[in-house]
Amino acid sequence: MIYLDHNATTPLDPRVFEAMLPYLREAWGNPSSPYRFGQEARAAVERARNRVAECLGCRPAEVLFTGGGTEADNLALRGVTRALRDRGRHVVTSAIEHPAVLRTCKALEADGVRVTWAEVSGDGVVDVAAVGRALGSDTVLLSVMHANNETGVLQPVAELAELAHARGVPFHVDAVQTAGKLPLRPAALGADLLALSAHKFHGPKGVGALFVRSGTPLHPLLTGGEHERGLRAGTENVAGIVGLAEALALAQAEAQAEAARVGALRDRLERAILAAVPGARVHGAGAPRVPNTTNLALPGVDGESVVVGLDLHGVCVSTGSACSTGDPAPSHVLTAMGVPPREAQSSVRFSLGRDTRPEDIDTVVRALAEVVARLRAVSSL
Repeated sequence: MIYLDHNATTPLDPRVFEAMLPYLREAWGNPSSPYRFGQEARAAVERARNRVAECLGCRPAEVLFTGGGTEADNLALRGVTRALRDRGRHVVTSAIEHPAVLRTCKALEADGVRVTWAEVSGDGVVDVAAVGRALGSDTVLLSVMHANNETGVLQPVAELAELAHARGVPFHVDAVQTAGKLPLRPAALGADLLALSAHKFHGPKGVGALFVRSGTPLHPLLTGGEHERGLRAGTENVAGIVGLAEALALAQAEAQAEAARVGALRDRLERAILAAVPGARVHGAGAPRVPNTTNLALPGVDGESVVVGLDLHGVCVSTGSACSTGDPAPSHVLTAMGVPPREAQSSVRFSLGRDTRPEDIDTVVRALAEVVARLRAVSSL
């Protein structure tokens, strides 16, 4: 199998698995228990918090552990809007957010929050000027992703942070697709809240983190015990938290070298596909992107059919977010970029990772050319 869907999930690093094992087998106590067995688990959680804080360049008290990136985004969006509801009922976000933000904002709309959806350019970059115009006296939160999960396009988050802070508006960044791929410092990005998900950087599924800058108003999403300083009730997933910290530390240490290696392979893949598949084009090619991601239009075929065809060749790719699988509508990201519906439905995302090798690129391009040629011979698109 050649796996080129690392934006959906990544394999668990064996080193991370080894770090987690003691907290699955021997040290399985409840970290809220007062006796030594529980406090051994508490110590593991706090060591992990310190490691994550070191990776992010923040204080340990600014790191909250969650059940994943979706929960982290929900806690940021719902938590800030509720904490500041007496100040205003307006949120600004972009039209290309991940469903974890997109659908949460739509739910907030249903609850009476006014949401402004900032437009993007044809390359998929959020319009900074449009965001500036949208921010008002009743705005309580700006939320824009660091990199788009479908196209890999990086967003001008530092510029957006300046706009938000000039108006006294907290700024939330969904950094799920950049953690472990690029250097990540909330202070450099200007983020007041920043969401991570462990399984995107070779950690376990079902655990994430939310950076919350000290002083940022936040109301808890879950009610119950006083876990995570009263901001995230529920017994901590000790093994998962240990795994997240180990995975993030390993990924950050290797990020620079890995970004250069994977970026070269991504560029090689793009050049080869453009040469082998007539009419193919890269979405967002004119914008800065994370080094592992490319999204290509393959006119004359259906993207889902290409995914199935490549699967028969032992190649795993996708048409976009795994969280949107089963939705027959064209990608909301490509639609926001002005891509016609038919072209959007012909698009496929390739996201490379640690296990991607040069020989994989050649195999994938040959398989893709064969699949596209076969589908075009029978397609009515």
